[in-house]
Amino acid sequence: MKKSKNKKIILASTSPRRKELFGRLRLPFTVEASDYEEDMSLPMAPVKLAKTLSRGKAMAVAKKHKNGIVIGADTFVVLGNHLLGKPKNKAEAKKMLKKLSGKRVDILTGLTIIDIAANKQMSITDITKVYIESLSGSEIDNYIASGEPMDKAGAFAIQGLGSVIIKKIEGDFMGAMGLPLFILAKKLKKLGIRAL
Repeated sequence: MKKSKNKKIILASTSPRRKELFGRLRLPFTVEASDYEEDMSLPMAPVKLAKTLSRGKAMAVAKKHKNGIVIGADTFVVLGNHLLGKPKNKAEAKKMLKKLSGKRVDILTGLTIIDIAANKQMSITDITKVYIESLSGSEIDNYIASGEPMDKAGAFAIQGLGSVIIKKIEGDFMGAMGLPLFILAKKLKKLGIRAL
């Protein structure tokens, strides 16, 4: 483990995937749940919404500390200008997958980094473009039967069985999974914390 100039890093997320992704940077960090109430219905463009939600999560944790670096993130799927959440049931998953069939979706991850003592804050939205294969009815039914779409935004998992319905990805694969490591490492470097 590398020293991070004695700045404690706090990941404001309880997502096991984000924890696993951040762990790839091999920097010492702790995880703290944010009590921020996210509201997906805020009247703003998806790019701004992703930033706003990530900032809310990070700030809720930052205000409980006197120093350290807090990282907040929020990821969702957008088709056109419509936000796609997790399907509530199999019928909704089927409807979503039919809509996505043969289309391009954007996976947006808002990322906020707060250096508490320096009173510095950076927020960005990372966009990964994902091109979905044209799906037959039986492919959709079989995918739903696997159970994977049920707890995934947009009803598909980029890193699971869903990878067989994805033709092409443009952008940061890690961003699509929930934490854009490339841009995160660059921003941390500006604060004197190096992954490499």
